[in-house]
Amino acid sequence: MYKRDKYTVVSNRALSAKTMLMVLEGDTQYIDCAGQFVNVAIEGKFLRRPISIFDYDEKSISLVYDVVGEGTKAMSQMEEGTVLDLLTGLGNGFSEDADCQHPALLGGGVGCAPLYNLAKKLLARGVKPVVILGFNSAADVVTQDMFLQLGVECYVATVDGSVGTKGFVTDVIREKGLECDYFYACGPMPMLRALCKSLEWPGEVSLDERMACGFGVCMCCSVETRSGAKRICKEGPVFSKEELIWK
Repeated sequence: MYKRDKYTVVSNRALSAKTMLMVLEGDTQYIDCAGQFVNVAIEGKFLRRPISIFDYDEKSISLVYDVVGEGTKAMSQMEEGTVLDLLTGLGNGFSEDADCQHPALLGGGVGCAPLYNLAKKLLARGVKPVVILGFNSAADVVTQDMFLQLGVECYVATVDGSVGTKGFVTDVIREKGLECDYFYACGPMPMLRALCKSLEWPGEVSLDERMACGFGVCMCCSVETRSGAKRICKEGPVFSKEELIWK
């Protein structure tokens, strides 16, 4: 179930040259797991902007987003006290009670966002994950300090090698000799495809795709699975590794 309601901007600050962290105050009762998203109405724009939930509590929602177009640029300029129209409680998130003891949380770029609340949920039930974040360069690295503050191992890979391991998140796994029993991932489609094809561990991925309605009516974000076409915004965005068909 989702809810439409008004939310007030508490803070909106830059994490990097292109990535922002926005905190909103409002009703969060329809958010029930890590990996869900909200749909943000932007004045003057027909379509809402789907943004993954970075974190939430009883009265606030935190969003990490990249400034990539007119809509997110408008969001980045919103000041404290701005009131936004949001749809919350959208999508199906990660399985927080998956049968694992040492999972890997793998994020690519702003795909790191839904993994933060997931890490908190796993730690709360006594499961300690290892976090691996992939970026293009040192200038793009965000949220690593926040993960470290949770007390988890957190590694970074950069394509240009300017910080951390040179390459991708899979290169960190090989370099560090990490032995995990499950994985959760969110990031660009090529990254998710590579992870599903190369990792032997069972796991789940949150798919990144263009959405319109955000709650399953328009069918524009359908993806082919082993049990037929499914809507990323409604049946997803999180799917099991075994369920997806990669072309």
